Amino acid sequence: MGLLTLKMQSSIMTMTHAPKIKLLFILFLISKSIVTFASAKIYIFFETMIIEELKYQILQQFGFPPTPEQAHALDVFARFLTDPNPHAVMILRGSAGTGKTSLSGAIVRTLKAIHQKVMLLAPTGRAAKVFSLGSGAPAYTIHRRIYREKAFAGVDGQFNLNDNLYTDTLFMVDEASMVANLGLGGTTFGSGCLLDDLIQFVYQGHNDRLMLIGDKAQLPPIGEEESPALNAAVLEGYGLAVYECDLNEVLRQSQQSGILYNATLIRQMITHDDITQLPKIRFQGFADIKEMPGSELIEALGDSYHHVGLDDTIVVTRSNKRANIFNNGIRNMVLDREEDLESGDILMIVKNNYYWTEEERKKLLEVKSEERRVKNVQVQSNEIPPFLANGDRCKVKRVSRRIELYGFHFATLLLQFPDYDNYELEATVLLDTLQSDAPALTHEQQEQLFHQVEEDYQDIPLKADRMKAIRQDPYFNALQVKFAYAVTCHKAQGGQWAHVYVDQGYMTDDMLTPDYIHWLYTAFTRATEMLYLVNWPKTQIEEENQ
Repeated sequence: MGLLTLKMQSSIMTMTHAPKIKLLFILFLISKSIVTFASAKIYIFFETMIIEELKYQILQQFGFPPTPEQAHALDVFARFLTDPNPHAVMILRGSAGTGKTSLSGAIVRTLKAIHQKVMLLAPTGRAAKVFSLGSGAPAYTIHRRIYREKAFAGVDGQFNLNDNLYTDTLFMVDEASMVANLGLGGTTFGSGCLLDDLIQFVYQGHNDRLMLIGDKAQLPPIGEEESPALNAAVLEGYGLAVYECDLNEVLRQSQQSGILYNATLIRQMITHDDITQLPKIRFQGFADIKEMPGSELIEALGDSYHHVGLDDTIVVTRSNKRANIFNNGIRNMVLDREEDLESGDILMIVKNNYYWTEEERKKLLEVKSEERRVKNVQVQSNEIPPFLANGDRCKVKRVSRRIELYGFHFATLLLQFPDYDNYELEATVLLDTLQSDAPALTHEQQEQLFHQVEEDYQDIPLKADRMKAIRQDPYFNALQVKFAYAVTCHKAQGGQWAHVYVDQGYMTDDMLTPDYIHWLYTAFTRATEMLYLVNWPKTQIEEENQ
């Protein structure tokens, strides 16, 4: 029996066509219980009727006449949800402007209305926030739901695959192009292969199934040529029955957007294997895409910060070195920051950290239940993120204690995480990574910090006890951060901002690669209202009236 039909009986009266569907469902069950040729025909008839009713309910939530592609996607989804095969999976691939987000939101609202259990997931906190806003339901990071901490192990941590206690649940994963499977991140989380672990987690549950939503034109995970989670052949390799569909047609209202018009042209270079010259961008006739000369950048960024805010403006660039240049320029010339770090600064975590959230959970356990308050705000243990992930953004609320120690610079900060319901955390932060051109501390710097901290614990005779003490040291576990006004495209992926400034740097036809086209498409599609192309070369601009 499919996922939907298990839940239909309890939710039948909430649907618009409740009396009709209730009768259909009863007859559907009767037809399943009678094993005859005639009853098989009746079974198929009522299954079809239920599929049609489900599609009708989704279209009521969708609110627009569907395109042929969208209608086909709905048909595929309804058949997927009612398929009695417990190992069915669905891939919904859709490009920017094709209505993928609107369709996904309508599906979620419909399932909620008929009391079908659904769990929304995304690879990053920012992506989960976008998914939640688009669907009107809570969304979580994949890691937060499928892993549990085995035992706190200091700087590295160790998370095992969790037990899936969910039943009859549809797991919907947005931004699935970011789901990696090469295991480049080591084995801190489960097997180290996120797609393997996600599939194992979902299908160990009772009558659970998975729907993967994403855009194959975006950057694939680092080290991979394509996104494995959006590849039907990869999923079939797990023994799953794959339902798949693609949304490629850009909607009429989207064609009025310069962002989506140009993103579509860039995507077609990928899908048509036509990467022979640098793309020419059309500015003429569009209000939402503009050239941005470097001489006007400071004023434009100031206007963006004023109108849409720091958290809804981003500069996307091609390297950590260029991001540093932009971040320093923005702080000094736009925001008038005088100190190396101040209250109000926007930061990004650049290395996974497990220590500080674990310390917060310990604090909650140390006080009586009626006194479990942190910063005068009632906090439940499940509201604390399991860890602070590489790419998480936060706002500095207070800078208190600065100290130079072990050859490094530290500060105690009160941080607020907007993508985690403004969760606040006080932590020690390593300031040296703010200006580094490396993504985080280099291996040599990490080794230097370790050995310097170890000197303080030489009085502990047993090496195992000494290592345990080091792993609990707040300076050894200091958060590694960078300013987040300008970031690389991989760091921006999964998020959306109202105003996006794209700096591609110096480019020639000789530097043209598929990776660059994926990068450009991903950068363009981060913008929801305005896209500014910084110092864009004339050779990459479509001539007027062309």
